[in-house]
Amino acid sequence: MIFQEGKGNLEAQIDQLLNTEKQMRLSGDVAGTKKAVTEILQLCFEAKDWKTLNEQIVNLSKKRGQLKQSQVGCMHGVSGSLKISSWNFVLCVEAVTAMVQQAMQYIDQTPDLDTRIELIKTLNSVSAGKIYVEIERARLIKKLAKIKEEQGLIAEAADLMQEVAVETFGAMAKTEKIAFILEQVRLCLDRQDYVRAQILSRKISPRVFDADPSKEKKKPKEGDNVVEEAPADIPSLLELKRIYYELMIRYYSHNNDYLEICRCYKAIYEIPYIKEDPAQWMPVLRKICWYLVLAPHDPMQSSLLNSTLEDKNLSEIPNFRLLLKQLVTMEVIQWTSLWNTYKDEFENETNMLGGSLGAKAAEDLRQRIIEHNILVVSKYYSRITLKRLAELLCLSIQEAEKHLSDMVVSKALVAKIDRPQGIVCFQVAKDSNDILNSWAMNLEKLLDLVEKSCHQIHKETMVHKTALKV
Repeated sequence: MIFQEGKGNLEAQIDQLLNTEKQMRLSGDVAGTKKAVTEILQLCFEAKDWKTLNEQIVNLSKKRGQLKQSQVGCMHGVSGSLKISSWNFVLCVEAVTAMVQQAMQYIDQTPDLDTRIELIKTLNSVSAGKIYVEIERARLIKKLAKIKEEQGLIAEAADLMQEVAVETFGAMAKTEKIAFILEQVRLCLDRQDYVRAQILSRKISPRVFDADPSKEKKKPKEGDNVVEEAPADIPSLLELKRIYYELMIRYYSHNNDYLEICRCYKAIYEIPYIKEDPAQWMPVLRKICWYLVLAPHDPMQSSLLNSTLEDKNLSEIPNFRLLLKQLVTMEVIQWTSLWNTYKDEFENETNMLGGSLGAKAAEDLRQRIIEHNILVVSKYYSRITLKRLAELLCLSIQEAEKHLSDMVVSKALVAKIDRPQGIVCFQVAKDSNDILNSWAMNLEKLLDLVEKSCHQIHKETMVHKTALKV
């Protein structure tokens, strides 16, 4: 009986406030309408009547006057040619926005998970299709996706997040946009949808992390969208930069793209608060060194290798400085001695995101050392026997031939193998034009040398005043 009396009293109070809300809405009182709407929701919340709260949210959003004026206002906003007063539209916008924002404060205070999900779904349906509460809807979907993820429904959480394109939200803060997209990327990686993860990651330009936030705070001009402040739980721009590159490391690790992984670690290493703390930059710099060694030889890898060697912090880890120094020195590296020296370092190396470099990385490391040795041999020899090449590489003849062939196919170097005679030729075959050009150049150099010699001879004869004997 007490419960029924309390419920009857609540309904009477709601009916009274609904009449007040109607009067305020028809008279065009924005502040009064907002106050009436929020008071209705507050009454339901204080009474802990969550079912009535959901019903009132739907009921208030479907008021005929609000809905009609919302539609007219949208037409007015798009075409700009209809001469219709936008006051009622402003009234509708303010009322619905205040209602959604008020109800969102109650989400974390719901008694159980089912009630929380029901309230989020109600607010989501109310805010769907309304551009003036698009930010609130994005935050609601993020909360719902988090609940789905905690329940182990990763695929459903990822699908929910992908419905929202926050990059089109003009009023959302930049850091909140980035955080939302990064959450989309993370969920795609968790469900192993690497193609969609790459597409979503391209919505964020790495240059956005290098912007100076102090220079971006400008007073909005008249007619510009007012950008909302990001919530307190959104990380800073530098922290978002670290999260972004950690997610990209997870993506590139899928197909063992060592050079891109190295570049990601390089970007993390350049973050100021990481570079100032040795406990943070040292493991990152070790990773940079390992992935530089694992990356195939190309101009980008060579450039990164030389720039890393110039880093003063590398002197703090001399073993890795020596490792990189061996790669830039044109000398053959003995694989067995190198592996014995760095085996423990390699196996104990743990990833910042968990896990080790892996067995495949050990095979790739041996492959990189073999490729380095072949390049060194090609610099010093124009012709070499396969047997001698295999001895230098510490491989069998068949393995040496296989690795050499792979490098030729990948266009890392130019070589020809005479298998019957067992000879490898590293000379580049020249066509007739190249040969004629080299001859012409040689003749030009020879004539230039003769002319200089004659000039010196004449100079000496004039200085010493002697005559040349023919």
